[in-house]
Amino acid sequence: MAYKRVKLNEEIVINQIITFHYYELPGSYVTKGEKHNFWEFVYVDKGEIDVRSDSGEFSVKQGEIVFYKPNEFHSGNSNAKFPPNLIIITFDCDSEAMKIFENKRFSVNEQERRLLTQLVNEGYNALTPRLDKPYKKEMKAKKDSLFGSQQLVKLYLETLLIHFARRLRKTDSLSKLASTMNEKKDSDLTNQIIQFMNLTLHKSLSLKEVYNNFTVGRSQLLRTFKVTTGCGVMEYFNRLKIERAKILIREEQYNYTEIAEKLGYSSIHYFSRHFKRSTGMTPTAYARSVKARIENHR
Repeated sequence: MAYKRVKLNEEIVINQIITFHYYELPGSYVTKGEKHNFWEFVYVDKGEIDVRSDSGEFSVKQGEIVFYKPNEFHSGNSNAKFPPNLIIITFDCDSEAMKIFENKRFSVNEQERRLLTQLVNEGYNALTPRLDKPYKKEMKAKKDSLFGSQQLVKLYLETLLIHFARRLRKTDSLSKLASTMNEKKDSDLTNQIIQFMNLTLHKSLSLKEVYNNFTVGRSQLLRTFKVTTGCGVMEYFNRLKIERAKILIREEQYNYTEIAEKLGYSSIHYFSRHFKRSTGMTPTAYARSVKARIENHR
């Protein structure tokens, strides 16, 4: 029997990236704008940005992504009330299928967020300087990168774009697309828990207080939250506190003692220790690093 080979089609092919960044920006951040002959997307991981582009003026909120096609002018400013964390990737792609992303912004679902996480992790493995290094326009492949990391960046990016394209092709409008984001009961429960935690960032919180506020059993709550987010309830709550602390530091409206009080820490010393344990730097060092990013960009 003669074996026949099947040629596999490639709908979206990316062989080169230009920049790949993960930024935490202050509320005062403003850009003059730019355009370039390659694709760019910006995913808002936290906070909100205000965008001006050839396709109009609009806001991109947490959990949303916006695409800029080649040679499209665009600029983005931080929302002062909600300083953003952004994933920004620019890349070359001549595939016809990319036309679906022209003038598009939309919400990212849970599966796609996991792909984004994998993509960012491999970006750290494959590229230098670090993705969070302030405003470096030239990136290089790491000489000592993990085996296959550059190929995984390519594959994860192509896979992510294919997932996006599939969803966009199935929907007639962005409003219908947003309605499909109401995913399973597990995701709904997790979102409710996170909302509850966000409302209690001003105080200390026990695990018992969390599950006493929901009708499901303790074991089911813990299991569901762990499966959906990848971490435990109290670990997630502590992360939320640190993320909120970062925002308050970047807003530059409160001193560290006031921030500690706002987040329910018993003392500035406990807050500083917790912050350093979570981020690897003191609040003061973190504030300096954010300011350095602004100064390096001017």
